[in-house]
Amino acid sequence: MLRVLKLVVCATTLAASALPAKDLNGAGATFPNPIYQKWFSEFRKAHPDVEINYQSVGSGAGIRQLTEGTVDFGASDGPMTDQQITEFKNKRHTDVLHVPTVLGAVVPAYNLPGISADLKFSGELLADIFLGKIKKWNDAAIANVNPNVKLPNTDIIIVHRSDGSGTTYIFTDYLCKISSEWQQKVGKNTSVNWPTGLGQKGNEGVAGEIRQMQGAIGYIELIYALQNKIAFGSVQNSTGKFIKGSLESVTAAAASAKNMPIDFRVSITNAPGKNAYPISSFTWLLIPAKWSDGAKRRVVVDFLSWMLNTGEGMTSDLNYAPLPKTVADKVRAEIKAIH
Repeated sequence: MLRVLKLVVCATTLAASALPAKDLNGAGATFPNPIYQKWFSEFRKAHPDVEINYQSVGSGAGIRQLTEGTVDFGASDGPMTDQQITEFKNKRHTDVLHVPTVLGAVVPAYNLPGISADLKFSGELLADIFLGKIKKWNDAAIANVNPNVKLPNTDIIIVHRSDGSGTTYIFTDYLCKISSEWQQKVGKNTSVNWPTGLGQKGNEGVAGEIRQMQGAIGYIELIYALQNKIAFGSVQNSTGKFIKGSLESVTAAAASAKNMPIDFRVSITNAPGKNAYPISSFTWLLIPAKWSDGAKRRVVVDFLSWMLNTGEGMTSDLNYAPLPKTVADKVRAEIKAIH
């Protein structure tokens, strides 16, 4: 009897170990990390047999890890380039789907003690600051845009991302649309050759550096500025109006995505609309179209459906904008391509 029991236990253990794993591992953008952590936690409450692990390592690292097959899915705030997609297809032998999840704002955050008024920045002004052409906070170019603010004679300390970053892609994409000098000298990408400044890893690292250094300015996702109580300025949009990053102004920018391309790779920086925040962007989950593990594929499909039906309702709590209904409907159709 004991021998039979041992055989039953052994057979059960072997059967369990043969079952395909349901847990998923992902890596990528820090921009949407707060909402992703909330979503994955809430999804597990509804599906206790599933755990989705996500490492906030930056968009560039997420794309690399997905391409190498060391994670099940990636995440990026900048769409993969044609070259990156080709490399992915060659290595993984399937397509990669760009699944938009939420929209957020990249804000110019700064540390200037004694300045209570929100500073204003034009796109040209931001480009000149990050090009290193403007070195003092009381420079005439900043004072002209902020005539009622007594600016200090303090050195400007620029903080930027040191890792491959979708937040960098969004910020430099915007600057390229505004400044021909920026486009020629720096360009847009997840990693660029910064003319000046200190590099930090992740939105978390940039936010921490700004908090510690008086005179610092950097670009971070809105939720990181709010959570860390860092001042951030308004930015002049395409109509000439100065707009602060907020749920409402990002939603206004999202309205420009009426003609969403079939692969969802779209830029909405410097969007039209008088209330649109100009440094807004979608962020994407990067999902392989073909899965050899049927259990993991079902988890991916179930999660994406849950995200659209339940998760999108949680976005405003963390100051992200949900997908417009027209985009969400297109994502529902896209999910059917996962096989």
